Amino acid sequence: MTPDALPLPPLAGDLAGKHIVLGLSGGIACYKAAELSRALIKQGATVQVVMTEAAEQFITAVTLQALTGRAVFTSQWDSRASGGIDNNMAHINLSREADAILIAPCSADFMAKLLHGRADDLLSLMCLARPIGKVPLLLAPAMNREMWAHPATQRNMAQLQADGATIFGVGSGFQACGETGDGRMLEPPELLEDVVSFFAPKVLAGRQVLVTAGPTYEAIDPVRGITNLSSGKMGFAIARAAHEAGAEVTLVAGPVSLPTPRGVTRINVRSAQDMFEAVTPLAQSADIFIATAAVADWRPASPQAQKIKKTGSGETPQLQFTENADILATVAQSPRAQDGTLFCVGFAAESQSLEENAQAKRLRKQVPLLVGNIGPDTFGQDHNALLLVDEAGSVEVPRAPKLLLARRLVDEIAARRARPASSKAGGGAALQTSTTANSATRATP
Repeated sequence: MTPDALPLPPLAGDLAGKHIVLGLSGGIACYKAAELSRALIKQGATVQVVMTEAAEQFITAVTLQALTGRAVFTSQWDSRASGGIDNNMAHINLSREADAILIAPCSADFMAKLLHGRADDLLSLMCLARPIGKVPLLLAPAMNREMWAHPATQRNMAQLQADGATIFGVGSGFQACGETGDGRMLEPPELLEDVVSFFAPKVLAGRQVLVTAGPTYEAIDPVRGITNLSSGKMGFAIARAAHEAGAEVTLVAGPVSLPTPRGVTRINVRSAQDMFEAVTPLAQSADIFIATAAVADWRPASPQAQKIKKTGSGETPQLQFTENADILATVAQSPRAQDGTLFCVGFAAESQSLEENAQAKRLRKQVPLLVGNIGPDTFGQDHNALLLVDEAGSVEVPRAPKLLLARRLVDEIAARRARPASSKAGGGAALQTSTTANSATRATP
């Protein structure tokens, strides 16, 4: 039987249709605004830059106009038309057409100005005049480590958050002044990820999601071991998508070198036993468990303490194996999973007969949903194709970037989690064939 096909939305930037007003206050981190503006535009947003007089000391309006393709506003006395209206009220017009105002960098001085409602330049006027319920204010602080740690700054930040502003946090590292510590503005790729996440529908708000990803490594001796070709990219994409959807995400990762998705708690493990010991207690409080890791089925029974030497005799080492604990089956057959409190999703990387093998694995593990793929076609790749299998049958999700697939899968899981649980953990409901809001558009929350 040929599986049904689950359509994906046309590929588009994550910020398609969004209009971002990018505000720059004075600070050396202004140089990052050039890359940030381009990153936002590449994801489909339009960007309107508004600069303070202090910001102009660090980067020119000409540079940002060239990069955004839009005239840069710097003064409340600017008489040019704004927002398509020629009334010399740029602070009103620019704020009304925005989907969000992003201040990056946001200096300690500008943060204090926002807190007290001061409005003595175009950028602060615009922030005060914005419709609070419609135009969110996003802040990317940038300052010296001592300024960041100062009680006044921390009080200001807490009150701004209480007033509805979103603060993306800061980076840590070497600063322009020569000191090292917290306070650096986040790098443009990090800010882009945070902005995309902000606009994503929060279909998993309040949920705790546990994800496993990557391969495991089973030692033969101190310098050799058994592993597999899993890159961890699909699992990391799912962790990111779940965080975008509002979940609190813990990622248990095998030995991979991928960067941790923003906002995700990562636990690094090496062997299958390490992963089992990390996952089992975490599953006791999770709402959703997504097992994407390619876990070794067996491990050497007696790893050698020293390197096994080649003797030249022609004899080969004889390895004895012992079976590893089945992480997915253990969690899926726990009381919380069986009564529907914990929703479990398994993955199967096959080389042939995908639907048949995936359905058999689903029944064996007793999971309501199993996601199959052809391993050799996906290991190490940035694209994949999925087969979603439950008790009603299977649905294909066509080949696409792994992050797009991850978002579609998160939609599917959220829809199932919202429905009453089946009486058996191994029994699922009919697959959803409609594209949900999260995969169709990155809507404003």
